[in-house]
Amino acid sequence: MELKKALGQHFLVDQTILKSIVAAVQALTPLETVIEVGPGMGALTQRLLALDIMDYRLIEKDDRFVIELPKKFPKLSDKIYHQDVLTFDFKTTIGKEVSIVGNYPYNISNLIMFWIIENSEYVVNSVGMFQKEVAKRIASKHGTKEYGILSVLTQAIYEVNYLFDIPAEAFDPPPKVISGVISMQRRPAPLAEYTPLKKLVKAAFNQRRKMLSNSLKGLQFKDTIRYELFKNLRPEQLSVEQFCALSEDLV
Repeated sequence: MELKKALGQHFLVDQTILKSIVAAVQALTPLETVIEVGPGMGALTQRLLALDIMDYRLIEKDDRFVIELPKKFPKLSDKIYHQDVLTFDFKTTIGKEVSIVGNYPYNISNLIMFWIIENSEYVVNSVGMFQKEVAKRIASKHGTKEYGILSVLTQAIYEVNYLFDIPAEAFDPPPKVISGVISMQRRPAPLAEYTPLKKLVKAAFNQRRKMLSNSLKGLQFKDTIRYELFKNLRPEQLSVEQFCALSEDLV
């Protein structure tokens, strides 16, 4: 079957890596309702169905796979959402907590991460495959060049672990980049409110080479004690916890 470049389709075929991903999914707690994003030809689907997960569903945009997948997995015939993942509405469609698993298209991987964290009320945990650069960005700690907006917003809500690399030759067709797998487990409670935190980190990292006294000068703080402590630092020097604390002071 000819792949669609516009959908960023690269299908994982390495059996050893598929086993490793399944093991990572098995380690998620809870693991009751799983949604696989972009199952394609079902290489991962087949292995995960063998786990006998209580409720397993798929989101697939490509109409060719929506036709073929029920033939291969009859038990999923009424469990496939034929739509763009970014339009999936958890509240009206499923209305309960889920685990998200997927080999995400490189061209929308950032958008998928924002989709997950902005639906964290429903997404309790996740195992995802990304371009390595994006995976590292999600999991990176302060003080590194990869650390940025996505790092802070994700880690304020989830415990994130970078698990392993996936070489290009593990896919068909091989992408031009290395991939990475991360696991995410939602914290018992977020470290900060999402809206003010997003406003803060976007302002900070949009001018990441400048000190916070410059990048945050357009924001107002009801209490400036923490701001005074941090204002002569660059954004990558603040930890997730420090950003979260500072966001509490925003007017």
